[in-house]
Amino acid sequence: MPTARRASVLRLDPPPSSFSGSSSPASPRATLRPVDALDRHFALEVPRVFSEAERAALVAGVRAARSEWTADFGGEQFSLGRAFYTHLETGRSRLYFADAAASDARVERHLPGLQRRMRELVAALTGGLAQPRRGFCGPGVHIFPAGEKVAREGGVVHFDTEGLSDYHLARRLRAITVVVMLELPDEDGGLKLWDVLYDGRDDPGDEAVFARSLVAGYSPGGALVIDSYRLHQIQPFPGDRDRISATVHAAEIDSGRWETWF
Repeated sequence: MPTARRASVLRLDPPPSSFSGSSSPASPRATLRPVDALDRHFALEVPRVFSEAERAALVAGVRAARSEWTADFGGEQFSLGRAFYTHLETGRSRLYFADAAASDARVERHLPGLQRRMRELVAALTGGLAQPRRGFCGPGVHIFPAGEKVAREGGVVHFDTEGLSDYHLARRLRAITVVVMLELPDEDGGLKLWDVLYDGRDDPGDEAVFARSLVAGYSPGGALVIDSYRLHQIQPFPGDRDRISATVHAAEIDSGRWETWF
């Protein structure tokens, strides 16, 4: 299972040059793809995806949409826009797909432009075309409340493989998870990453957590990008401030063509 050459996070500063408002670069393979650095590093850090003013406006939009948050796992966490993995794990997949268009409309109404910007970031990182995945919900926001289970104990140790098809998994085609931190908790709340990649088992076994690891931190308005096959866990966070982040998953379905979802 050990995989990475370096237990490190590569900072892309300045951010990828193609992150300029277009989700369809003219030449997907013309330059080295930033995403390929995930073969050598545990994660990529992209600072300043959103300016401070943009970040604050997005947080305000999330707060104003409180009545339209989706409660998951009995209120342990919430989302604006439906998240596939929470619905899969709680037997609500039909609801996820039935409400996909309305979910995207809610996100756009409260956070105009967020989904487009997240897809643009995927395009910049991959040097390819980033398109919505048909029938799935687009990028959305996770809210982990202060004092709740994740804040006290940390998240579940897991891979982000729930949304990948059997075909994709069998061929180990590239897939990434992009998380932009909109509001940091008072302290901690980083992402622990292990030198362990998915090998067909959803439960990697107790021995996996003893592999070498690191905790990657976030910056306000900045992104962490990980291989969706990498074992990871949200770390506990004390204090009175919620942890609020925007997420998009992406899978390369053809050379230079990526599908995105939440």
